[in-house]
Amino acid sequence: QVILFPLIAISPLQDYTAFERQVVKLSHFDWAIFISTNAVQQGMPRLLNQLGQVPARLRFAAIGPTTAAELKKFGIDDTLVPDNRFDSESLLALPEMQNIHSQKVMIFRGEGGREVLADTLKSRGAHVEFAECYRRINPQTDIELLDVQRRMGKLDAIVVTSSEAMRHLLQFAGDAEWLASIPLCVNHERVADQPRQMGLRVAVAGASGDAAMLNCLTATLS
Repeated sequence: QVILFPLIAISPLQDYTAFERQVVKLSHFDWAIFISTNAVQQGMPRLLNQLGQVPARLRFAAIGPTTAAELKKFGIDDTLVPDNRFDSESLLALPEMQNIHSQKVMIFRGEGGREVLADTLKSRGAHVEFAECYRRINPQTDIELLDVQRRMGKLDAIVVTSSEAMRHLLQFAGDAEWLASIPLCVNHERVADQPRQMGLRVAVAGASGDAAMLNCLTATLS
């Protein structure tokens, strides 16, 4: 039995003027990196509407295969993707991201977000700019729904799949003691950092994807 309690919702920007100013520069860039399917869904239609077509010299990279598959829907068939774990660090480890001095990279993402990708590429001599094309909002108002389910004996584990969602959960919970009794299953060691520091029970899935998370839940609850 699954309780849906989304802690992040994707919303369009209120103003796309800055994004449009960035996109018109793409013909002078070497790489376009998309950090999520949301970046593709929110960015590519507006990119094509602005430019008419993708610049011929532009190469594409994506954080993972799901994002690459979303790019394929827009005719982008050749996308650089990590082989194993699907995060910024894995993308940065690829040979194509090593010898990148003097190349121009545009990162398509939501407002804010981690800076490790941009900072590392800059340290390797790349020129990096952002094309921010969506925003993440928290659709919840309180955590009462989860606490009610717990008191009814219907909450055995909580799945959290991003650091931002984890921050929202912990902010909502505050100093609620009940959260310490519920195991948290997460998809990355990075997501586990803050709850572990708070002494909460955390299990990390061994790989990306739904199957790995299901295995994590099974092992945690068995």
